[in-house]
Amino acid sequence: MEYRQLGHSGLKVSVLSLGTMTFGGQGKFAKTGQTDTETAKRQIGLCIDAGINLFDTADVYSGGLSEEILGKALGEKRHDVLVASKARFPMGEGPNDRGSSRHHIIRACEASLKRLGTDYLDLYQLHQWDGQTPIDETLRALDDLVSSGKVRYIGVSNFSAWHIMKTLGVAQANHYIRPVSQQIHYTLQAREAEYELLPVSHDQGLGVLVWSPLAGGLLSGKYRRNQAKPEGTRHLADWGEPPVRDEDALYNIVDVLVEIAESRGVSAAQIALAWLISRPVVSSVIVGARSEDQLKDNLKSADLTLSQHEIQRLDDVSQLPLIYPYWHQAWTASDRLSKADLSLIAPYLKK
Repeated sequence: MEYRQLGHSGLKVSVLSLGTMTFGGQGKFAKTGQTDTETAKRQIGLCIDAGINLFDTADVYSGGLSEEILGKALGEKRHDVLVASKARFPMGEGPNDRGSSRHHIIRACEASLKRLGTDYLDLYQLHQWDGQTPIDETLRALDDLVSSGKVRYIGVSNFSAWHIMKTLGVAQANHYIRPVSQQIHYTLQAREAEYELLPVSHDQGLGVLVWSPLAGGLLSGKYRRNQAKPEGTRHLADWGEPPVRDEDALYNIVDVLVEIAESRGVSAAQIALAWLISRPVVSSVIVGARSEDQLKDNLKSADLTLSQHEIQRLDDVSQLPLIYPYWHQAWTASDRLSKADLSLIAPYLKK
């Protein structure tokens, strides 16, 4: 297992980490999986044996049950690994039971610590932007949580680039704790993060954690062109995360994934994960699984290195159009582009 530095911090994380949205399976999260404590213990054991050192959860997953199961399943192993959680979404019916206010963030953190059975979080992440709470209020609360020893590092998730830059600017101006990472959705099927979010990480030294790296199963190889959908799955037109706007484009990607996988004697899922691991600034890819067989298969991607030809095939079939102002920058500013600019624009200059 390879370990990478998490952004500008001194913390090193495994290139694969375990996401625990499947733990509990309560309410709307039942469709993601229903992993109980004993199954979670076995999955965590497999991960630790493979070298995974980061386990990611959130208070909203199954109404806190995911955190409870993770804490029980880790047991005495808790201090040998890194635990990350998130807060922002509703955890009650009251008007202050959501968001990133000082009131909610501190209460949410303390509740997560209790459910996890630990006295600190290695990484505490804002699960989504809160446009109604001043970011300096949020950062001061997080700064206090770090000062008190309840949190080691902070991160953000699902922010836009301007949200991130505002957060970093306010943190610097007030000498508050600075985020070290962003957790984002990024796959071969959904590469929009390359427009702004990955360049921000290049420029500002933010680590990147990737959630739902198989696009909710779309890139697992079980969805194929002109073939019946697997039983119990959603129709692509009703897909929520990520939305499927162009089925033909999706199937073009899957066709290449399957071709490369068959030539390697591995699964399409492993190829999709290996592509993500190969991307610059990606720190860790968060995998989750309904079954131990799925998890074992996903874990093998950490040892899979794609050739430049294979990466280029996947890049070509999934590449997004260069939108404004980037096509204009490619035409008129190619002599003065930074590494962050080139992380998006370089492949288009070659053409």
